[in-house]
Amino acid sequence: MKINFLVDSLISGGAERVLVLLANYFDKQGQDVTIITFNDKEVWKPNETIKRTKLHHGRIKNEMIRSTSVLAKHYYKKKNRPDVLISFMTRTNLIGILVAKFYGIKIIASEHNNHLKEIDSIGNFTRNHAYRFANVLTVLTAFDQKFYKNRKVNAFVMPNPCTFKPYIEDIRDRDKIILAVGALNRYHHKGFDNLIPLIAPVLKRNKEWKLKLVGGGDIGTKLLRGLAEEHDIVDQVIFAGFSNEVSEIMKTSEIYIMPSRFEGLPMVLLEAISQGMACISFDCVTGPSDIIENNVNGILVEDQNLDLMANALEKLINDPEKRKKLANQGIKSLDRFNISAIYDKYLNIFESLA
Repeated sequence: MKINFLVDSLISGGAERVLVLLANYFDKQGQDVTIITFNDKEVWKPNETIKRTKLHHGRIKNEMIRSTSVLAKHYYKKKNRPDVLISFMTRTNLIGILVAKFYGIKIIASEHNNHLKEIDSIGNFTRNHAYRFANVLTVLTAFDQKFYKNRKVNAFVMPNPCTFKPYIEDIRDRDKIILAVGALNRYHHKGFDNLIPLIAPVLKRNKEWKLKLVGGGDIGTKLLRGLAEEHDIVDQVIFAGFSNEVSEIMKTSEIYIMPSRFEGLPMVLLEAISQGMACISFDCVTGPSDIIENNVNGILVEDQNLDLMANALEKLINDPEKRKKLANQGIKSLDRFNISAIYDKYLNIFESLA
């Protein structure tokens, strides 16, 4: 089957990473895969056997109009048209739907944010009006599926895949690291601006423990480093920058903390669980509760209750047996997020479209 994946660029975002992981897996299963992008940044690298179409040209200043125009010109040639177009991210989904419907191309739009996330007028139009014209919309949670089905959208739940190989350890011997991963410039979305103040008193009472932040972003790094200095914990906060070795960092770290204000279905939380970390997260809308069963394979804390999070984190720091139990149960809970299971769900959708 000829499959095109469409996304603005391959920057270091979670949705972009999911796209590359899926494209790589589809490619390995013998599908004819092409990734189409509108802009240059490319952090995630697809397999060399995957075709790349870089529609990075055009003189139109308006980004939406330029991208729609170059995609329409590309598909004007019948030989370029796929059996299925899979688009990622809200604005790109709108572009994909417009062009695909014009040429009669089957389109699966993939929404990677929950519908409560504030978005611009184009995004609101896409959510409330355009998605009903996609053949299929994939969403990350049943919470979002219900919202879109009420708007006459053919919505399917498609979780993010966890592709890190589960890490099974005979003896637990990890660094006393509390890890958080994400683009630091998105500190408000990821809740890193709240993380520093809530964790400061915990770290001061537990001097052997450190917070490690993995993620790039000059603006966010400067702001968060300032907060660490303000709360007098700069010697216990490690700014590791962007890393392609997240799995290795996770294998040697004890606790993963997710202080996000909102998520879709956080891939990084799946990855932390797969690498044997004890995970604790705010019960934000949506995502963590779709992955964590409280006190079974992780800990969920009332959304944005900083005091409760600090207390629960400190209890976890002081309970190594609880950390081990959560880690062991976490790995057992990941079968439904295996990429082969996700691929099978896509095959079922393809069959329904044929």
